[in-house]
Amino acid sequence: MAAGTMAPELAERFPPLITPVRLREHEDAFVEAMRRAAEVGAGTLFHVGRFDPIEFAIVLEPEEPLAGARRALFAGMNALAETILSDCPPERVVTFDYPASLSFDAGLIGGGRLGWPAGTGEDQVPDWLVFGVMLRVGGFQELGFTLSPMMTSLEEAGYTEIDPVAFAARFCRHFMTEIDEWQEEGFKGIARRYLDRLPKGEGERLRGIDGNGDLLVHAASGGPARRRPLLAELAAPAWFDPATGAPKA
Repeated sequence: MAAGTMAPELAERFPPLITPVRLREHEDAFVEAMRRAAEVGAGTLFHVGRFDPIEFAIVLEPEEPLAGARRALFAGMNALAETILSDCPPERVVTFDYPASLSFDAGLIGGGRLGWPAGTGEDQVPDWLVFGVMLRVGGFQELGFTLSPMMTSLEEAGYTEIDPVAFAARFCRHFMTEIDEWQEEGFKGIARRYLDRLPKGEGERLRGIDGNGDLLVHAASGGPARRRPLLAELAAPAWFDPATGAPKA
């Protein structure tokens, strides 16, 4: 089967409105989705045909200016957390590190990335957005060493049978639920669920997501909120190692 296609029996595992496109092992789903987003349209999901890491990216077509549309990142992170938790014991815990690092039982396993067309102004509606996911599946025991104590993988966290295609399909269902809620009820619920998985730092009393996606942190001692700009943090995702093209180990 040619690159860029997916067997019909695999495509049927995805919800309606999602068009899966299988990539070769050496390709980067996020980069490829960014390159082809304008031609393929919303709902196209690029999935890399390998087992480790799980890697996919979905194309979106937002209806609001870029500054607010970037908040799709938080909907994607919520969906990613729910996808992991839907197939693991109830005592497991998924947490975030703002904006898009994901830890499972206190160990980093990967995260999300967000992209948009170059040159789009903050007050312009972007032609597309791309939300990309990468999660570490296995450790490195077979090579004679293990991950850092602050890192983990799905296997080390207890997953025994992992189907990357099924995982991506479940993610799409959770993501579509998040987006539907955003459109019907606004962003408040998405922000609340995201912040519930964002551990509070020492002395933090209250957090919020601003209209442009910035994190606002209010100290228990009072005073103005401290702001963490989303745009700056998206430029170099803290969980991603550009040298290896994989989650940091």
